[in-house]
Amino acid sequence: MKKGDKVRFLSEIGGGIVSGFQGKNIVLVEDEDGFEIPMAINDVVVIGEEDYSTAHVVSAKASSERKDVSDGKSIKAKIHEGQELIEEFQDNDDEIDYSKVTFRKPVEERKGGNQLSAYLAFVPIDIKEVSQTRFECFFVNDSNYFMSYSYLMAEGNSWTLRSHGEVEPNTKEFIEEFGREDLNELGHIAIQMIAYKKDKPFILKPAVNVEFRVDAVKFYKLHTFEENDFFEQPALLYTIIENDKVPRPLVIDAKQLKAEMYSNGKDDVDNSQKKTVAKPILKRVGDDDVVVVDLHADSLLDTTAGMSPVDILNYQMEKFRKTLADYAGKKGQRIVFIHGKGEGVLRRALINDLNYRFKQYSYQDASFREYGYGATQVTIK
Repeated sequence: MKKGDKVRFLSEIGGGIVSGFQGKNIVLVEDEDGFEIPMAINDVVVIGEEDYSTAHVVSAKASSERKDVSDGKSIKAKIHEGQELIEEFQDNDDEIDYSKVTFRKPVEERKGGNQLSAYLAFVPIDIKEVSQTRFECFFVNDSNYFMSYSYLMAEGNSWTLRSHGEVEPNTKEFIEEFGREDLNELGHIAIQMIAYKKDKPFILKPAVNVEFRVDAVKFYKLHTFEENDFFEQPALLYTIIENDKVPRPLVIDAKQLKAEMYSNGKDDVDNSQKKTVAKPILKRVGDDDVVVVDLHADSLLDTTAGMSPVDILNYQMEKFRKTLADYAGKKGQRIVFIHGKGEGVLRRALINDLNYRFKQYSYQDASFREYGYGATQVTIK
């Protein structure tokens, strides 16, 4: 076999003229389109002019009968057609609506992340110029749950929605950027939040509604911003919920608390100096034993002299928690806590504890006929 010999292929249809060699085992065969095809030497056979023409006739007939093997086109022609198809796909790529692609990477959950933890973070853009820098606000979701949140600010007695959205598990989301001229608007903030998982069962978590006050003075002090696990730079963190518990009580209105605590007293009595005899816990005996605890300040304290409204509230809450702890082992025990009329601060603090600290117990409004409109009944479970 030498250059110029006419050959045909043994293992597939086709042939041509020998145009050269590659090593000892490869021969280059040029087909009728001028395309060189490398073939193993033992896979080609030298033929005469007549045999080569016959081979082409046989090849044409075979290609028409065996469309699954070849359509009669040369390799060079097929490569050209393939290039045209690629260019056509690239031209149509801009017309593809990728928003309809539904694939989502599965959420990666971490150990211990099934307890809700979330924070509101204020991060200085330039910590070295803390007295002049602007700040960024983030919602941090440190749990395996999706969180849908609303970020609100108070304007007097009304509220304004500043931002809302959904934060994926174990991520943080940018809310807004602000400067020192905006600090006065940040004084009273509320976060409302619900948590859930997607495409899998999960333990239902209670909705969260937290209010807190932001001290503008803190934004002028370098030590306010501390190292943390969520940002490379120091940040000021406010806890929304941590390990399924809301550590921050509702915002306390001291004037409202004082008015409610002494709503049953006379205007001309100096309640801050009033001395009373502490009343014992009452227990009603009958078909249903009910423990009755009066949480009014004048029932718990001999005097409130020197105590702030917050001190009094803390004392009342200690009494509430100690009572529940004392009866924790008595399933079915009913305890009525008398806290006063209306939707007062003390009642809200009790309900907050029952929703998060003592959520294993059930509660309801106590009998209006027996206790009026200012009592809550708790049942030990």
